[in-house]
Amino acid sequence: MGNEDVAVRLANMGDAEVIAGFNVEMAWETEEVRLDPVLGLAGVRAALGDVHKAIYFLAEVGGVVAGQVMVTHEWSDWRNGDIWWVQSVYVTPGFRRRGVFGRMYRHVVAAAKEAGAVGVRLYVEKENAEAQRTYVSMGMEMTYYVVMQEIFGKG
Repeated sequence: MGNEDVAVRLANMGDAEVIAGFNVEMAWETEEVRLDPVLGLAGVRAALGDVHKAIYFLAEVGGVVAGQVMVTHEWSDWRNGDIWWVQSVYVTPGFRRRGVFGRMYRHVVAAAKEAGAVGVRLYVEKENAEAQRTYVSMGMEMTYYVVMQEIFGKG
């Protein structure tokens, strides 16, 4: 399968259940976390209903949804511009190592540049060397930042 076989499109509300399902699978696969599917579906629907929260891009192969990325925005006062954060990256097992992520990533980068963004970022699990190699092969570079958080409520 070449990259020409992968079509990337903006997700819509009709895709909410597929995206939420991918998120459940991803959370278990990457962190052994069981997401609440009802809460997750509500979160996806909230994002799909408000482009200021996030946008999703879906990759399709032969009309089958093979992967997803979610993009959120961060304002950089240092760069006086928008940075697109690539999140919720998921490619279904049967479509991995077939160019699906690469096609989605290139689509996101092109859309970010067209929108006037100043860069693209993502975070990756520190132990996931395979994913890190993939991201470097796409043109990304490692940073010196460590992500810290405090989650409130249901998260």
